[in-house]
Amino acid sequence: MKFIVYVTLSICCIVVVASVIQSTCKIQEIFQLNQLYKKGDVILGGLFELTSNKKTPDLSLSSKPEQWTCEGIDLVVFQWVQIMIFAIEEINKNQTLLPNITLGYQIYDNCAILPVALRAAVSLLGGLEYVISDEECKGRPPVLAIIGDPASTNSIAISRILKPFQVPQVSYSASCSCLSNKQEYPSFFRTMPSDAFQVKAIVHIVKHFGWSWIGCIASEDDYGQNAIKSFIEEAEKFGCIAFKETIPKTNGVQEISQIIKIIKESTAKVIVIFSADTDFMDLAQEIVRQNVTGKQWIASEGWSTSTVLTVPENMITLGGTIGIAVRRGEISGLQYFLLQVQPDFASNNQIVNKFWETMFECKFQDNLYGKSQLLLLSGDQCTGHEDLKTTKTAYSDVSNLRVAYNIYKAVYALAHALHSLSSCENGKGPFEYNTCASIENAQPWQLLHYLKEVNFVNQLGERVAFDENGDALAIYDIINWQQRDDGTINIKAIGVFDESAPVGQELLLNKENIFWNFESGQIPKSVCSESCLPGFRKAIRKGQPICCFDCIPCADGEISTEIDSAECLKCSVDFWSNEGRNQCILKEIEFLSYEDAMGITLTTTALSGTCLSIGILMIFIQYRNTPVVKANNSELSFLLLVSLTLCFLCSLCFIGQPSHFTCVFMYAIFGISFVLCISCILVKTLVVIMAFKATLPGSNAMKWFGIAQQRGTVFFFTAIQLLICVIWLSISPPFPSKNTKYQNSKIILECDIASLFGFSCLLGYIGLLACICFILAFLARKLPDNFNEAKFITFSMLIFCTVWITFIPAYISSPGKYTVAVEVFAILASSFGILFAIFTPKCYIILLKPEQNTKKALMGR
Repeated sequence: MKFIVYVTLSICCIVVVASVIQSTCKIQEIFQLNQLYKKGDVILGGLFELTSNKKTPDLSLSSKPEQWTCEGIDLVVFQWVQIMIFAIEEINKNQTLLPNITLGYQIYDNCAILPVALRAAVSLLGGLEYVISDEECKGRPPVLAIIGDPASTNSIAISRILKPFQVPQVSYSASCSCLSNKQEYPSFFRTMPSDAFQVKAIVHIVKHFGWSWIGCIASEDDYGQNAIKSFIEEAEKFGCIAFKETIPKTNGVQEISQIIKIIKESTAKVIVIFSADTDFMDLAQEIVRQNVTGKQWIASEGWSTSTVLTVPENMITLGGTIGIAVRRGEISGLQYFLLQVQPDFASNNQIVNKFWETMFECKFQDNLYGKSQLLLLSGDQCTGHEDLKTTKTAYSDVSNLRVAYNIYKAVYALAHALHSLSSCENGKGPFEYNTCASIENAQPWQLLHYLKEVNFVNQLGERVAFDENGDALAIYDIINWQQRDDGTINIKAIGVFDESAPVGQELLLNKENIFWNFESGQIPKSVCSESCLPGFRKAIRKGQPICCFDCIPCADGEISTEIDSAECLKCSVDFWSNEGRNQCILKEIEFLSYEDAMGITLTTTALSGTCLSIGILMIFIQYRNTPVVKANNSELSFLLLVSLTLCFLCSLCFIGQPSHFTCVFMYAIFGISFVLCISCILVKTLVVIMAFKATLPGSNAMKWFGIAQQRGTVFFFTAIQLLICVIWLSISPPFPSKNTKYQNSKIILECDIASLFGFSCLLGYIGLLACICFILAFLARKLPDNFNEAKFITFSMLIFCTVWITFIPAYISSPGKYTVAVEVFAILASSFGILFAIFTPKCYIILLKPEQNTKKALMGR
């Protein structure tokens, strides 16, 4: 029974509630918002940052929060509001654009804070009527589109609210690149280029001036953080970030002091700041207060044209700022329209009166009957008769319309979309079954369709269109802060950045018109390390960014031909680095030449030895019948002198540029000549010993070692050396080579022996014969002096062996052509040693002591 009663009561309650809902809906509370309103057939919403002095309510939730209250009108933003109204009025007067349709507006102040901006957006979306009936839920919504919000953070939040209802939102200032995401923000459009293009423009400027060491500062919002993130990604492709700091939104005294400290201590001369002017204001004031100079400031479009920052007192520190600004436009008739504004006491137009109070620094006062009227009680009270024409403020200045021009284009873009909607022909429409939208009952999603297709040229000759992301065409003015003669600041255009221009021509700058706020008046350098010139390479400093490096000279044989080379390149085998290490040049070719001093000396010495040998040979031939010559087989003496002549001459084969022929010939003639020479001396030694023994009773030694045996012994020993040469030169002959082991900067032309074993056999055989000869001569040294020449042979072999023993270490340790010189010296020294030791005594007797050149003198006792 209780259950039935409970169900019945529940159904009754549901019916009652349903009947109430079907009749009317009541708004719980109306937001208190500063606004401007004008009725029209189609209402366009607007959101502006008109006031910034806000009173924050108690949000502890211990009691019902009060409404946000905002005071103080920004004159520039009020000008923007009037430009929106001006554009709407201009369109209403236009007989070709939206004929017979009157545009109205509902404009709210967002108080420069997100909570109020959201309340304003919701108010535009649903209206602020206290009671809404079923009938009012049909037909057009309160607004078909919204122009605004100027802030990226606010636009992101508002766009998410508008997304389900597909209400078009056209921002004139929100530039965050994140808003280009059509999946997240399908109904968002803007006449302000995306930060992605702004970042590209700033990157082009930084690269153009060669700045690679950059400081970055951004506001603590989506606009600043997204922009700085994109900029750092691009900047790190060619440079480095010296520091990255964030401007706090509130209560940031300590943070700002820390930022100033970092700016002062940093070696970066160029600092890029992404921020709105309101956020940058506190930091700018501290920069001016602490007189931070010697920095080149790069301004984002958020503060590059700010009137509150471009004041004379800021020029010492912020003068010369280079910034990105949206294109400036000239709107005909605007200034006259701005000066016609009058106070309005309608409850939905209170913004005008607040503007009037701010402009003339006075106050309106209401009478006691609740009707608004003007009372002139004191000088601080507004009369309403003040003349705007007598003022000269940012409000009436139409010389630098940039964001304002974006608002103008946004209004016209919506008007053209509405015009296309109203001009649709039935049966040719874009909607289901080729239907058209009705202007009397147009819905936001229908207007959204036409807004995507907007493409027209406005009165100023500029094309207005949106790309697939809802972004406007990316064209920026590049501006420079300069001071006029009267002390005022001139925001001078010094160039243009056009994203649609051909590659390499996007940035156009007039460098002659740029003011550089430095003592030198020249383009500042902002690098962590100066560029490395050709001939050096970069060596990154440990623990520092890649832009901080030391310049290390290229090693010998390596070069770098470009500035800031990461590594040095090795020269090819036949080339070497020049003194500047920036070019490979042909290596110096070195060999023992007949033309250098050493070559001339050795050649002269060799020819002298040859001539001396031939001279002695001539003497011996002349006196061949004398006892001194006939002693110990004159034929061996003649053959010895011929071999010594060959030894002297073979040394000449070592001098000059090596060739295949000289490399083979010189070792062969060298080996055979010396073996022939040593063989003759060895046989002469044996003859001395045999001759002495032949004088002993019963000895017939000379019978077995006669002239034929002596001659045969010499040729036998020589034939062995000839065989060694034939085998060596057949299997692995010497060849000319380029030696770079000892001196990398030179190519030493020399003969490579090819086979160390073959060369060792050649020298070893010579050494073996010399040692045998030395031992035999040494044993025969005590034979009678007048009978033999054993002492002279011993002395000559001692010289020969000494020379060639000392030759080995000298040969190994001598570099380049000196190796060959050591070889030639050893040949000449040993040859002269033999020549002088053996033949000087005989020549002395023959030429100077002829009385001793007798058989009797030689037989002695």
